[in-house]
Amino acid sequence: MARDYYEVLGVSRDADAAELQQAFRRLARENHPDVNKDPAAEERFKEINEAYSVLEDPESRRKYDRFGENWRHVPDDWEERVGAGARAGGGFGGGFRGRGGGFRSGGYGAGFGDTGGGVYEGFEGIDIEDLLGGMFGRRGRTGPVAGADQEAELPLTVEEAYRGGRRGVTLNTASGSRNYTVNIPAGVTDGQRIRLAGEGGRGLGGGPPGDLYLIVKLIPHPRFRVEGRDITTDLLLAPWEAALGGTVPVTTPGGETKVTVPAGSSTGRRLRLRGEGMPNQHGRPGDLYAEIKIVVPPRPTDRERELFSELAATSTFDPRRGQTTRGDTTSGEEPGGDTKRGGRRGGSRRRSAGASGGTDST
Repeated sequence: MARDYYEVLGVSRDADAAELQQAFRRLARENHPDVNKDPAAEERFKEINEAYSVLEDPESRRKYDRFGENWRHVPDDWEERVGAGARAGGGFGGGFRGRGGGFRSGGYGAGFGDTGGGVYEGFEGIDIEDLLGGMFGRRGRTGPVAGADQEAELPLTVEEAYRGGRRGVTLNTASGSRNYTVNIPAGVTDGQRIRLAGEGGRGLGGGPPGDLYLIVKLIPHPRFRVEGRDITTDLLLAPWEAALGGTVPVTTPGGETKVTVPAGSSTGRRLRLRGEGMPNQHGRPGDLYAEIKIVVPPRPTDRERELFSELAATSTFDPRRGQTTRGDTTSGEEPGGDTKRGGRRGGSRRRSAGASGGTDST
């Protein structure tokens, strides 16, 4: 029986590439036939080279870790062959994908199969034991094989991701529906994984089941744009609000708050509300950016038209002539004023933005 390759190199099973290379070079120098005259050195040198050639390649190392000394008998497409089933439709919006073997998604809307012993659902009568027996030979099996990890998309609105909480999830599989109650942490971000231990593919020969990972997929939102933990939303202002400044409401995923708009603000100016982005259970929360967009009355009344005409006749401001006001500089980030918190009214808070140009901090 061949020695364990990790034992040959004297490294742990979680050794990284640098540790493997360091161990190989040291042992190769010590056992090179030109240096070591021990009759057994040449065989050790060959064994060291074989172990390193397998473990330094990620794909062959993955096979070796999974199947031990029988890894050379495993075909390159073993994952596809083991996971060739799983073609049920439905789910809750995303297909399942195998991780470390056992599954491949049928695309958006696909379900997943039970990768367990016996006859697989979706394998059209193929006995998985026969399939694995054909890979290794009936006498080549080395014991239990762990079930494959599986993945699925978990679509969430920005508000759901912001609040978190318990949620019921139904997954349609080849063998029927499965219901789960999932604890979603507050502030999950796009691409974050939620692990359901032991809910992946079933193991073979008494091996442990794999895990199911739900991959958060934020649904595009008409109001909020999320990047990491930061959230951007449009802050619509009337021309006079932008020119004169004032306190206006702004909607966040956590409810309504108020922000003080500096006088002389222009479209594109961003007001930063510190800590009002996605929550973070392990560190600093994200920020919310209210990006100003000035909106004029689509059908001004006679009085509004009269006032605008009077302003046009009186004002000397001409944005096309390169004149700027304090609110026209919209690039960069500058420190803003202090935050002022008022009493809540229906989830409302008051925030005060600084009076400098650019992105104002609160």
